[in-house]
Amino acid sequence: MRKSSGERMNFKKIWDDYSLWFTFGFMFLMMWAYTVPWLREGVGQAIDAVFAPLVTEFGIPFYILIVILSALTGLYSSIVQKYTIDYEKMTNSQERMKEFQAEFREAQLSQDEKKIKKLEAKKDRVMKEQLEMSQQQFKPMTYILVLSVPIFFWLLYRLAQTTTTITMPYLGTHSLSDAVIWVIPAWIFWYMICSITLSQIIRKALNIGGL
Repeated sequence: MRKSSGERMNFKKIWDDYSLWFTFGFMFLMMWAYTVPWLREGVGQAIDAVFAPLVTEFGIPFYILIVILSALTGLYSSIVQKYTIDYEKMTNSQERMKEFQAEFREAQLSQDEKKIKKLEAKKDRVMKEQLEMSQQQFKPMTYILVLSVPIFFWLLYRLAQTTTTITMPYLGTHSLSDAVIWVIPAWIFWYMICSITLSQIIRKALNIGGL
């Protein structure tokens, strides 16, 4: 039992120390998977067994599917962030950073060399705390990507089988695969709008602080 407990502690320490690198590694892995057609389509086809009834049985239009799935991803992303990020600690850290910056600026304007030196000694500690908070914000990304990427691949898989159009303000009516802003396809732009809007509503409902 002691060995098992020690192994768990070691794993936790490894995760705490290298979680940021794990997250970046996983992000690059997902980007690579996107460039491999057979892998991307294979994942999409596997997920199709779960989500296909939404299309085949309920006949939900593709743009409504995007609304539903963006709400789903927004919900679990917010829940993961709620339980992996210490928002109270983050808010306190941001307040201390603002106070430090204001105090440092005031010392520079008044040319108080003694106070500037004192604050310079404090600067490293404040910056380290900010770095730790930034790293903490990245921790949930691995969990979120594990759930989000397969859904994204499924949308790509289904997109190849649909000719649905969508009408958006100022942009007019387009096929979901058309590029509407630079190289961004209409379906991704629509997904971004839905995801950002619904995520804000969900975060407000769950009383989750902003990142």
